[in-house]
Amino acid sequence: MAERKVTVNLRAGLQARPAALFVQEANKFSSDVHLEKDGKSVNAKSIMGVMSLVIPRGAEVTLRANGVDSDKAVERLAVMVSEQE
Repeated sequence: MAERKVTVNLRAGLQARPAALFVQEANKFSSDVHLEKDGKSVNAKSIMGVMSLVIPRGAEVTLRANGVDSDKAVERLAVMVSEQE
């Protein structure tokens, strides 16, 4: 299992288009991937789940993955949300 806390630096946060791109990337991995904010954890491969967290820019989230490519999944997704736009 891999886990990493990261601050979202996307201008629009993790909403709409960035959320869709995040979910598409999460679905490229075979591991189970979860995204947590304020104690609420959702499946990172579900657009509805990710959107339900309402993640603005500057929010701290936790990425967790469990599976054969969990380290790669957490690393790639962390980079996606923490990059400056």
